[in-house]
Amino acid sequence: MQPFTPSWYMVLASYWFASSFKWAAVLLALLPGRVAQLVPDEQKAGALGLLFATGAVMAFVGPPLTGYLSDRVGRRMPFLAIGAVLTAVALVWMAHAPSYAVLFAAYILLQIADDLGTGPYSALIPDLVPRSKRGAASGYLGTMQMIGNIAAAVLIFSLPNVTGQFYVLAGVNLLAALLVLRAIQEVPGLRQRQLSFVQSMLAPWKNPDFRWVWATRFFAMLGQYSVQTYLLYYLSDVVRTFDAFGLHLVDPAQAVGVLGLMIFVGGALSAVYAGRRSDQLGRKRLIYVSGIGLSLVMLPILMLPRFDLLVALALIFGVFFGIYLAVDWALVADVLPDPEGYATDMGLWQTSIVLPQVIAGSFGGLIDRANQASAGSGYTLVFLLAAGFFLLGTFLVRQIRGAR
Repeated sequence: MQPFTPSWYMVLASYWFASSFKWAAVLLALLPGRVAQLVPDEQKAGALGLLFATGAVMAFVGPPLTGYLSDRVGRRMPFLAIGAVLTAVALVWMAHAPSYAVLFAAYILLQIADDLGTGPYSALIPDLVPRSKRGAASGYLGTMQMIGNIAAAVLIFSLPNVTGQFYVLAGVNLLAALLVLRAIQEVPGLRQRQLSFVQSMLAPWKNPDFRWVWATRFFAMLGQYSVQTYLLYYLSDVVRTFDAFGLHLVDPAQAVGVLGLMIFVGGALSAVYAGRRSDQLGRKRLIYVSGIGLSLVMLPILMLPRFDLLVALALIFGVFFGIYLAVDWALVADVLPDPEGYATDMGLWQTSIVLPQVIAGSFGGLIDRANQASAGSGYTLVFLLAAGFFLLGTFLVRQIRGAR
């Protein structure tokens, strides 16, 4: 396959589609559903929380570790192949788990397998794509991520059989991995990294640009998760009625699904174009546009808590978030200091997603206290915080010297 063509970019990004497809379905529907089947009703929230907490810890540690192993041997594709097979095994095991303990073990295997595959896979863009084309590659990754989320929603609503859903996820994961393994040639003769594990974990942090890129993504993701984590409660407590453009919903969970779908559609529409434009205009300009746009979207939400307005704003939010996703992979790839450590460094960069999820979850007590003082004021506070986080992440991009 000819490199750097649209079809080549789509094939390269296909495993990212499979990963997004898998995690959206598992975390939003399949895992909670399986826990509810296996655990008494009064214990299911705690049991699900334990799984999520364990997964978050593993997602923080796993990508840098598997990236380091990939750099040590100078290979990417064997890790992708093994990770994809183990991912399929874990998904099938989760579908048939007869107890919570077995489900827990299967979920741990899924986390390990995903880290084993996606950690080294994330180094393929800096490995294979020249600097002048990384925006395009990053844009396709962003688009495929959004399409994966949309596909997960379609799967959940169109196939009622939960076991069948797990099998579809396993099959798509294997198919995407096979596509990448057959069509994408990894860089031959990558030099094996000689640094120790501790040295490899510390090395990228000595580069100021890496620290700034990590910080900008951290704050952008903190803004996103601050909104996402409490959106259902905001709809239930403040919006309350869910009528928009002829659509009438009763359940706030359905309303969240509609808003999520609009965000994903907006992101899928903007990501590829924004990625290509970043190759021409530079990464920073696109980050400025997306960050300022995301922060401004928060303001009408506070002033007019109407569902029809939220649907329109969700599409706009998705467009700006798609621009961000289109550029962030290219931005970090531009500043990575050592080609021998690409997989390790990309794994460390991925921790900028995990930590914001944990921090956003800690805002719950603050929101409750504010709501007790004045109804709905807790949500006003969290949306204002999100706007501030988006702006702070945007402002910090100025500090990056190794990218334009």
